[in-house]
Amino acid sequence: MTPSSDIPGSVESGADVTSAQDVVNSLRDLTVQAVSELYVKYQDDLRAVRDQQRSFLQRRGTSMKAQLDDYEAEITYLLLREYRPETVVEIGTFYGWSTMWILSALRDNGIGHLYSFDIVDHVVSSVPDDLSAARWTFTKGDVREALGGIVTGTDYLFIDADHGARFGRWYVENVFPMVRPGTPTSVHDVFHGRRPKPISEGSVLMKWLAEHNKSFFTPSAAKAPEVIEHLSKVKEELRLSTPVRDSRHNPMVFFTLG
Repeated sequence: MTPSSDIPGSVESGADVTSAQDVVNSLRDLTVQAVSELYVKYQDDLRAVRDQQRSFLQRRGTSMKAQLDDYEAEITYLLLREYRPETVVEIGTFYGWSTMWILSALRDNGIGHLYSFDIVDHVVSSVPDDLSAARWTFTKGDVREALGGIVTGTDYLFIDADHGARFGRWYVENVFPMVRPGTPTSVHDVFHGRRPKPISEGSVLMKWLAEHNKSFFTPSAAKAPEVIEHLSKVKEELRLSTPVRDSRHNPMVFFTLG
């Protein structure tokens, strides 16, 4: 199946990617077309991870407070598969739903290590041993004190932590400048509505992206319903439409630093 290219902002597929940097360059301005093609490319592995995550959620029930909705979790997995990062930094884990999606991508790539940070350690009892073994390091504590220099070598930055404006200002002023140019980045809980909440992390991030002339991609149902409409058709054709979890806000944004 070749996804339609008549979606606003979509692009045709380029030449074959031969290096990690080529991958980043090819997806620098992420579009619904590019994401659709990743769904097609990794459909079998994605199906297995979706089944894995659904089964885990059913077993854990209400004790697992999953944060990522399906599209943002799946897109995170797909981008990690395509980028094949050696080092991933995750700021904010809560109960480990995003952690498991990230680790699943690293497992399926056969390469990569995840460094996670949070002030609570619920994630430690959530992540299965077969996912965490030899590919995960968790640090409990305030990331503003615990992050250290690991972020300078990250190949993918994932942020889902404090959603206040103060924390947003901290990472755009202190973390973003340390990250290598061209690093794929995603931030959760930005677009629960058409616009970020005032005096929030999301409003700080959107201001920073605008000031630095950075484009972003979001599968937010409130901000980009046309993206959800297109991707839902792709998933239906691939028989990937059965929900993993019920929440459908998908407020995450994806962009490239530098």
